[in-house]
Amino acid sequence: MPRSSLQNLRRLVVKVGSSLLVDDSGAFDDVSLRRLADEVAGLRQSGHELLLVSSGAVALGCQVLGIDRRRARLDELQAAAAAGQVRLVLAWQNAFSDHGVTAAQVLLTPDDSESRRRFINAQGTLTKLLDHGAIPVINENDTVATDELRYGDNDRLAARVAQMVMADGLVLLSDVDGLYTRDPRQSGAEHIPEVASIDDHVVSIAGDSGSTVGSGGMRTKVEAARIATHAGCTTIVANGRSARPLSGLDHGQKHTVFLPEGTPAAARKQWLAGRLEVMGRLEVDHGAAEALAGGSSLLPVGVSAVTGTFRRGDAVALIGADGAELGRGLAVYDSDEMRRISGCRSDEIEARLGYRGRSVAVHRDDLVFYKR
Repeated sequence: MPRSSLQNLRRLVVKVGSSLLVDDSGAFDDVSLRRLADEVAGLRQSGHELLLVSSGAVALGCQVLGIDRRRARLDELQAAAAAGQVRLVLAWQNAFSDHGVTAAQVLLTPDDSESRRRFINAQGTLTKLLDHGAIPVINENDTVATDELRYGDNDRLAARVAQMVMADGLVLLSDVDGLYTRDPRQSGAEHIPEVASIDDHVVSIAGDSGSTVGSGGMRTKVEAARIATHAGCTTIVANGRSARPLSGLDHGQKHTVFLPEGTPAAARKQWLAGRLEVMGRLEVDHGAAEALAGGSSLLPVGVSAVTGTFRRGDAVALIGADGAELGRGLAVYDSDEMRRISGCRSDEIEARLGYRGRSVAVHRDDLVFYKR
């Protein structure tokens, strides 16, 4: 299935479900984890950028602390998450070290993907880890999350991460091999290899979880696919228990691919262009305007004036010398900082701010330029 070929997807988010790492009795399956780590490391070595969203901390922690998850209170589950997360990340680090790869723990809450300022911070951290060749091992920060403010399952978390880093592909690995017309345990169920658009019918045929370990089911995977495909990200649901859960996708292994709506860059540009309230204005000189038209980031040296009051992550309009709006983007600095560094070279930022900040005022990934 060439449309779902991993060879065409450079930046991948891979989500590993609890049912692949912890059995129904709560016992941790290190053999399964290492097999999955071999697959992830293999993709990385072939040129892909990999981010791993791994479940299993709460289930593993319940085993360590002797907590019955089915009867546990919220504070007990949070304690289990704290105890289990340590062991979970250590297991991934040990498995990746066999391939000379560094793992890095990242714990997120919904605020990190919904608040623009925290979104940019999390995005910057994840991107920098990829730049340094590490594999981020991501999980929800269950030690502080509440029922009122949490992703609820790592399928949705993985979709938000894919959106955050502008991933080309999202692979959701669990104990099922894709979407069926009905519960695959029932007779007459037919596998659906490709979904071009996620409508109400697709959502309605997605069943609930069949595992006592995981918190999500096919419905959450379809909902996650809806988030990711809207962000231009190809989404694949596959069986993580197969011999080659990732490399097998290009060799006939059964799975369901949800086709993206456009590209990650186009989806992000559309969001920036039409869905954000502009909080300030950055006037740019002629040289900066030409650089923006060529796809470059906006540097402080090209900013001639700053108008309005805004915080880091707020949307700002980019104004040309003739007063016309050239585009808009997310500010890397707040308005006071921006006024202090406007017109200065990147190597002068630290002297003006007292700390070593980023070299750009608006990064090209967070910027849309209007063609004129």
